[in-house]
Amino acid sequence: MGAYRTLDFVINDILMAVKPQQQDWVTRFHIIDELRKVIESVESLRGATVEPFGSFVSNLFTRQGDLDISVQLPNGSYISAAGKKLKQTLLGDLLKALRQTGGWRRLQFIAHARVPILKIESKYTSISCDISIDNLHGYIKSKFLFWISEIDGRFREMILLVKEWAKCHDINNPKTGSFNSFALCLLVIFHFQTCAPAILPPLRDIYPCSAVDDLQGVRADAERRIAETCAANIARFKSSISRPNRSSLSELFISFLAKIEDPFEQPENTARAVSARQLKRISEAFEVTHHRLTSYSQNQPAVLAALVRPHEVQFLTRTPVRNGNYNGGRPNMTPWNQRALNSPSQMQHQHRRMKNNRQGPAQSFTHNSAVPPKPHQHPSNDSTPQTPSEQHQNKPRQMWKPRSSSGIVDGEGCQVG
Repeated sequence: MGAYRTLDFVINDILMAVKPQQQDWVTRFHIIDELRKVIESVESLRGATVEPFGSFVSNLFTRQGDLDISVQLPNGSYISAAGKKLKQTLLGDLLKALRQTGGWRRLQFIAHARVPILKIESKYTSISCDISIDNLHGYIKSKFLFWISEIDGRFREMILLVKEWAKCHDINNPKTGSFNSFALCLLVIFHFQTCAPAILPPLRDIYPCSAVDDLQGVRADAERRIAETCAANIARFKSSISRPNRSSLSELFISFLAKIEDPFEQPENTARAVSARQLKRISEAFEVTHHRLTSYSQNQPAVLAALVRPHEVQFLTRTPVRNGNYNGGRPNMTPWNQRALNSPSQMQHQHRRMKNNRQGPAQSFTHNSAVPPKPHQHPSNDSTPQTPSEQHQNKPRQMWKPRSSSGIVDGEGCQVG
């Protein structure tokens, strides 16, 4: 364990630097509120709702993370599914309104992408927003990741760490032919499923059907069926754990680097945007980082340079490394009520209270299926955050291998099963 001591300390500091604080939640809720006002002024979007998804909903975003927004068109209580041409037209209308109202910059309309997107940035923040129409598939994918993160708290920390490491090595940008964030999440899921003992079950053991096919009819009913199925299956998996995995986060990260040697060995939809030209860069990032972190001359500056971007290094080197008590290689965390809130619903409730004090009741922008607010507990290796439905559990099958025939959908509408 001593060989990982420096890495343990550095990872703890990195996570403290990249995990969102309360103001980061407030900033994003403010952006959502401002977007809602603009959308309400667009005649063709009257009655539409503004709903976040992506890493914000899955609680896997960093302080500098983007905000994904879906404009859900009114269709009574039923799931709507606008065609591509209609989405392009509506986003064009929204683009005009945003230009007229001001307050927004770097507006970019990517009309001919598989999923048409309007990219914007608030003039008052550095948060970039990707706006799409009727992206319920993206929303349910985000909920899947949130549910998975509740199985073991190390999953969220590993995702945040891997995202920062990937940005440090410039391999987290699909525009340049490297990984998107969802592909990185799938690699971490794969790693956690193939550890010995496994930390996560096969995804098909969580939801055996096609989420895309099941998102039909009354939205509340469809989402409830999916959520209940996932909750029951996650509960069965958790109760079946007889020998919990007690690896520290540093051990898991190093074994992740050693295991994921060739991204193209993963299923096609995991690395759809990865180009052949970027393969060498990606492979080198894994190899170089693994070498640095397992070197006998391991020290804080070298570890930081291998894991975080230069501006984060400057911040962390100004802050002394905390030599707090470690539990199984993982730091004891500050009580939840002294830290940032840890789920969109939890933060939303506080945001509503703040708005109510100023201007009366605030409208909800999330669907009724949002997770209930609760304290985030950093689990020990043999305990995880519990929900009322996580009481009946079963054994997982063998190692997960995604298939394109059914299961969770990725950011481009591909299915991961």
